Amino acid sequence: MSIRNLAAASILAISASVLSAQSAQTINGFISEAQCAASHAAPSASATKCVKGCIARGAAPVLVSDGKVYKLKGEDDAVKGLAGQNVTIKGTVDGDTITVTSVAAQKS
Repeated sequence: MSIRNLAAASILAISASVLSAQSAQTINGFISEAQCAASHAAPSASATKCVKGCIARGAAPVLVSDGKVYKLKGEDDAVKGLAGQNVTIKGTVDGDTITVTSVAAQKS
């Protein structure tokens, strides 16, 4: 194998590993807000009221899933519209941030 072919194969392998690390995922959780975050991890009248109020005053929405808090990027209006609800989010995860491609309320 020539050095050129070896270099090309290495670049392809590295690119594939980077792409797979940021592949689309589906995550279920609760839309809370950055200030209270995981203290609101499930829908209730008081949690929903608090989350919606804080988001209306400018707090960033977050997803709480299995005790982990994710920042959300993208689909802002759809995410804010589901504040205080259990949702299913599709997107790419990078550390503690999800780049949202779709969000939908979970069916009860």
